[in-house]
Amino acid sequence: MSNPVIERVTSIVNGFDARVRATSPDSWGKPAPCEGWTARDVVVHVANNIQRLGAGLQGQAPTEVGPDDDIVAAWDAAKATFEQGVTTGDLTTNLPGPFGPMPAEQILGRLVATDVLVHTWDLARAVGGDETLPVDAVEGAYSGLKPMDAMIRQPGVFGPKVEPPAGADLQTEFLCFLGRQV
Repeated sequence: MSNPVIERVTSIVNGFDARVRATSPDSWGKPAPCEGWTARDVVVHVANNIQRLGAGLQGQAPTEVGPDDDIVAAWDAAKATFEQGVTTGDLTTNLPGPFGPMPAEQILGRLVATDVLVHTWDLARAVGGDETLPVDAVEGAYSGLKPMDAMIRQPGVFGPKVEPPAGADLQTEFLCFLGRQV
């Protein structure tokens, strides 16, 4: 039986994976839109987050990507742990999240989907890659986040909203909502 949340998030993760694979080795140090981060830092952040979820669903302790780790190999390992966890784990399991314990499926569908989606754009922007995000993923993430506006403005979550330019498309509105300068 298929699970639409798993399918949607896996598609988003695969989009991020495509940007990782398209990044040249000399681009990992380029500055990202996230203040103080490089392209490598974006991948480390996403890898650690999806690995933490995948490991938690398998009852394992998470591992963290280290500063000297091969970033593509570390990403591959994190992605494999994530895929194993979401396909074999119990998505009703409560796992720690930034807003307290939540069922894994909610963490996956709301937080992980949005985090990976926005960081797909961040990575692409940093390295000069394809910045286009899937419209359906943007629609889902944006509609899910709007009611959580005040909650996501905590330090370390998302920055203050940026006013989108007149006539902005949905992706630009979404990115501006999350504090990105587009």
